[in-house]
Order: sequence, then structure tokens, then C-alpha cells
Amino acid sequence: MPSKIPSKRIRILIVALSGLILSAVILLYLLPKNSIQNDSTLAINDVTATQNPEKARLGLPVHLKIPKINIDASVEYVGVTPDGAMDVPKDITHVGWFDLGPRPGENGSSVIAGHYGWKNNMPSVFDNLYKLHKGDKIYIEDDKGATISFVVRASRRYDPKENASDVFDSPDGKPHLNLITCEGVWNNVFKSYSKRLVVFTDKE
Repeated sequence: MPSKIPSKRIRILIVALSGLILSAVILLYLLPKNSIQNDSTLAINDVTATQNPEKARLGLPVHLKIPKINIDASVEYVGVTPDGAMDVPKDITHVGWFDLGPRPGENGSSVIAGHYGWKNNMPSVFDNLYKLHKGDKIYIEDDKGATISFVVRASRRYDPKENASDVFDSPDGKPHLNLITCEGVWNNVFKSYSKRLVVFTDKE
């Protein structure tokens, strides 16, 4: 039996309903997508602020002070060299904070480097770093005017090619500040010293 052909009126209703359904689908596809994206951004920001309250509170380091060895040094911000090593400050009287890591006082290990034994017998900022011992105090002043205190826990010497990843890690998740410099015998071939001295400190 041949199918009945819908009347003109029915065809119009079907077309209208199809248009409404298509419009609803388009709206459902577009609107929630934008809404979810915006809500997710706010949620992520809220979570970040909750999990890292130090970031909203701590400023950027501007001065390192170590009274025992008469250091009052400006802080430069350094990153990574092309060969993957931590960079060093340009000025021999300044120190360099590794700005890809946590700020001093944040949870984790902040790292600051300084020069030692500069050529032509010119004094460098960390020439006397080896004189620090357990219990000595170190202070960081930030750009908000706050001072954060650290206490020396230990010192360790590394070979230049030795794995020193623990300098950048914080196994306990607490705030630390680790100071790095060179030490030992100068090698004219490699233009470097034979040892690396690291002073490990804990936030007071």
C-alpha cells in the first residue's frame, strides 16, 4: 500500500519543529562551552590562591644579608643557561636568585648563587661562605619591605659533574633557602673551580 503524502500544513510544522530543535542544539553546544571555560578559570585561580597562600603574600627578593660574614648584597634574577645549568649573577658583588623556583619563604627550596674568588684578586660576594656553620642566620628582604629569616642546617661540597638535584628539592615540603658558590682549585683549562659549596638553610 503506498504511503500517504503529508499535507502541506504538516510539512510546514515538521520544518518548523526541525528548526527549533536545531537551534536548541546549537545553543546547548555553544553556551555551556563558554560558561564552563570561564568557571574553570575562576576555579583554578581560586584553588591556586588557596593552595599557595605564600604567593599572594610574599614579595620578590631584593637583598640578601648574612651578618656573620658581612654580606649585604643586591639580588639579581637568573634562569637557566643554554647548556641547562643555573645561571649566575653578572655582578661579582650581587647574588642571583633562581627565579624558576620558589621565592624565598615559599614552600620548597629557593636557590641563590654567588661568585667566589674572582680574577685579579677582586673580592666576590661569597668568598667567605665557607665560614657559615649550623645555627648561623641568613636574612632575605623582599620588595614589600618584609624580612624572612633562615637558619643554616648544613654545608656540603659537590664535584662539578656530581648530581646535585637535592639542592633544588624540598623532601619535607617546607621552606628552605640554599646558597651555592664555587670552591677549591682553579682549573685554567675548564675555567672553573674544582668544587661547589652549598649551604642548606631552613626558614626560621
